[in-house]
Order: sequence, then structure tokens, then C-alpha cells
Amino acid sequence: MRNFRRNNRRAALLALSMASVFMVPSLASAESVLRIGMTAADIPRTLGQPDQGFEGNRFTGLTMYDALTMWDLSSATKASVVIPGLATEWKVEDADHTKWIFKLRPGVKFHDGSDFNADAVVWNVDKVLNKEAPQYDPSQIGVTASRMPTLVSAKKIDDLTVELTTKEPDSFLPINLTNLFMASPTKWQALYGKAEGADAKAKSTAAWAAFAKDASGTGPWKMAKFTPRERLELTKNDGYWDKNRVPHVDRMVLLPMPEANARTAALLSGQVDWIEAPAPDAVKEIEGRGFKIEKNEQPHVWPWQFSRIEGSPWNDIRVRRAANLCIDREGMRDGLLSGLMVPATGTFEPGHPWRGKPQFQIKYDLPAAQKLMKEAGFGPNKKLTVKVQTSASGSGQMLPLPMNEYLQQALAECYFDVKLDVIEWNTLFTNWRRGVKDPSANGSDAINVTYAAMDPFFALVRFLQSSMAPPVSNNWGYINNPKFDELVKKARTTFTDKERDDVLAELNAASIDDAAFLYVAHDVGPRALSPKIKGFVQPKSWFVDFSPVSIAP
Repeated sequence: MRNFRRNNRRAALLALSMASVFMVPSLASAESVLRIGMTAADIPRTLGQPDQGFEGNRFTGLTMYDALTMWDLSSATKASVVIPGLATEWKVEDADHTKWIFKLRPGVKFHDGSDFNADAVVWNVDKVLNKEAPQYDPSQIGVTASRMPTLVSAKKIDDLTVELTTKEPDSFLPINLTNLFMASPTKWQALYGKAEGADAKAKSTAAWAAFAKDASGTGPWKMAKFTPRERLELTKNDGYWDKNRVPHVDRMVLLPMPEANARTAALLSGQVDWIEAPAPDAVKEIEGRGFKIEKNEQPHVWPWQFSRIEGSPWNDIRVRRAANLCIDREGMRDGLLSGLMVPATGTFEPGHPWRGKPQFQIKYDLPAAQKLMKEAGFGPNKKLTVKVQTSASGSGQMLPLPMNEYLQQALAECYFDVKLDVIEWNTLFTNWRRGVKDPSANGSDAINVTYAAMDPFFALVRFLQSSMAPPVSNNWGYINNPKFDELVKKARTTFTDKERDDVLAELNAASIDDAAFLYVAHDVGPRALSPKIKGFVQPKSWFVDFSPVSIAP
């Protein structure tokens, strides 16, 4: 990894050369402005369903939009749990576990002044599920439908009540719905009426493109100014339905800065007030100059996801286990990332209710790893070539290039010859949904995309259940394990929390015993903040709440 001090001058010059992009225009002295440097290379999509992974949800989803259910992001010590959002309560039908009734919050307005109601919910479900609906948008499906794969339809009961139907009993639905953001039907329909196009599909595409430039949700922040690849400016929504979450600053400016050293230089030079994922080598200098480093263990995993199709080198469990035993995770944490990670021994660590009791213990044990590889037919004179597809930056990817280079060197001691296929983050994220059988895999045997572990579907089901293979969801490697499928079905049809947790713990333990992934790290969501920033809470979540943040003059 490049040394920060050696590259500080170059990064600072880069940041200064882009001052016309990153500096906020002169504003009234009374207006408070928060400027944030994101790891994304572009502004996440603003039309209602963001791209750029969960960084997109963090910055252009949870800011401008709300969902029926939402995450409690108010505590730095308690686990983030699902709480009411635009729905005040919900219940699965006793007689039919594929039917859910959601009661909606009264009096909520979209940013354009129109009412949020049951019709709006049905319209937003149809935008990603109903191919016959005018607002149906294929571009929003990949980042939405795969996160709620059992939802089939929505039906209005009355203005403040909707019925949601799943194709099979699914106790995870209220959690999955945190990903379906409510855009204004009234605003979109007005744009659709003005759009030009040869047919309805072309008009719909044009309407969504126009909506993205002048978005309307119900969230605590409103779109003010949007320049693709440069900046997104949001202003506080004084009329937000939750008065406790009306933002404390007037304006928030989001700036794409994919290069860690450039982000750090921008912070130290005063061009921004906040950066995501500072360069680890710069942590001491950042703190020494009075800035704050915020971090907290997140429900997040930095893995390699293995191909399990015919001919994959990872089909031998001895090889998968050897890779997991060959990594000195503490060395990566202390020597490479300046403490900004937690070693991963599975999707969940001991103490978590979904941990379970795995028999295979993931740790650094080089002799055991080498022994397994020799049993599998490999050694110093016969290396096993594997190829992993990764990115240079991106949402939750931490420092993917230095980290993968570390793994490349470490695994060489266990007779692996690791090749890296480095591509742009959003392309990698798209490839992830296409699967190892797609040409986009480019001959890779593994893919390095981080994942959130906040809920059962995101943490386990979408990777381990055989029916979640592309294009349905993110079982990139086509895992097909009958035991996994049986436990997923049991968990989804268990509506008592304690019993469901027990099944999920059994599923997690089974995945560790199978060495289903190369488990490397849990992110701690590091971000560096100006000392002028007050009121920020770093939750145990991928997401954050910007509403309580204030900034001193």
C-alpha cells in the first residue's frame, strides 16, 4: 500500500486542482453547510432506488426517501433494529402467512406537497415488480427486487392500509422492506405527461431521468442541486414528519472522492468537513491535527465469495478451509489497516444470537493450512491458480487493492497463485448479480464484494440458498447445499423471534463448517470528522443518521 506521507503532497495537489468542483459556492453567512467526501466515484442514483451498494442507500436513499420500515440508528452501543417508518405497524395474517397488513403513517407529505398514502405504496411496489405498470423501471430492479425476493404485490385496503403478498411465507419481509424507498407518484406522473418518446417505455425512461434531477421523496433532506459525477446538494426538510429528525444543518453537500489519499488531503486542507474511510496511514496525522476518527464494529463482512460451479478450484472443502486458515487477520488489522477492522471468523462473531456453534474454527494456522493443501494435491512445486474479481474502491470495500494484495502474498505461502481482476466498483456490483457463469466474471473463481449482515436475508439467505442464484439474488457462485436450503426454509417459516434466531444460528454455523466464503474482516465504518461537527452518533450499522449532526461556524 502506498505510504500516505510519501503521497500527501501529490494528493493535496490533486485535491486543490479540483477545488472548483469541491468548494461550496458562497452562501449566506447564516446558512450552515456540511461537506462530505464519499468513497463512491460518482453520485449514487437519486431517482428513488440508489446504486453504489449501501453507500448509495446511506447518502441518496435514507436522506431523501423513507421506507415502510427503517433502521434505528440512534445508539452507538445497541444493535440497530427495525422500527416503524412510513408504516406504524404490521402483522402477518394468522390464516395465511403470505399476507401482511401494514398500517400507514397519516399526514406524511412528499417534497412536492402531495400526500403519502396506500396508492403511493402500491405505485412504488409496481415500479420494480409490475412489468405492465407505466412506472416500471428495469434499472431499479437489480438494486431492489434482489433484496426482497419474495414480495409479489401490494393492494390498497384503504387510504392508510395496504396488503402485501409474498410468494411463500417469509418472516424476513419487514426487514427487507427497509430497501424499498417511496418516491412521489404525483411528481413522476407529471414528468411522464410531459415526456417525449416513441412509446410508453421511452416516455417512462425519460420521466425517470427527469425525476432523478428533481427528486421527490418524504425524507428529512430535499434535493437542491445535482451535478452528476461532481456533487449533490441537499437541504433540510423543515416539514419532515418526525420533528425529532429534522436536520440540524441547512445544507449537506455530497462529493465523490474514490481515492483515499485525495479524501484525506481534502479533509486536512479544509475543503470538506467529513470523509468516509480515511487512509489508514494517515490516522495518526488526522488525529494529531485535531480531527476525530469515528468507528464502530458494523454488521458487515469483507469476504471472497467462491465459485461452486463444475470445475471450480474451490469445490474441495480442504482448499476452502486452507484459505481460511492461511490468513493472518490480526496482522492485516495492525500492520495494514491501522486497527480499522475486526478479524472475521464467520458472518457473525461469538456473542451474536446468530453465531451458533461451528466445529471448524477460523484462525491463523499456517501449518494446518499447508497440510490441507498438500492433502488436496498442491505444494511448493504445484501451485493452485485462482482468480478473484475486485474493485479499486467502493461502498464498504474498505481498501480493496491493498487488502487483496495482502491476501495474494499470504495465500502464496499456502501454495495459491492468486490473480486479481480489478474493475470499477459499480461494474463489480453489477457483475455480482450476474453470477460466475456470466461472461462478466472474466474467468474469475471468486468475487470480492462486501456485504451487510444486518438481517437474515442479507447476511445469509441470498448467498446460501440455491434458489438465490442469479438473476434472482446474490448467490454468485451457485452454492447448492441441501442442508442450507432446508435451514433457510425453516427460518423463513418461523415467526417466533427466539426460535427463528436458533435456526439462523444453526445456518451460520453450517456455513462456517463448510468454509462457504473466505472470511477476512468486519468493517468498523471509519470516518474522519472536523472538530466542528457535533451530535454525530456512529451506530452499529452500515448506515448513519445525518439529522442530529450540527456544525459550528
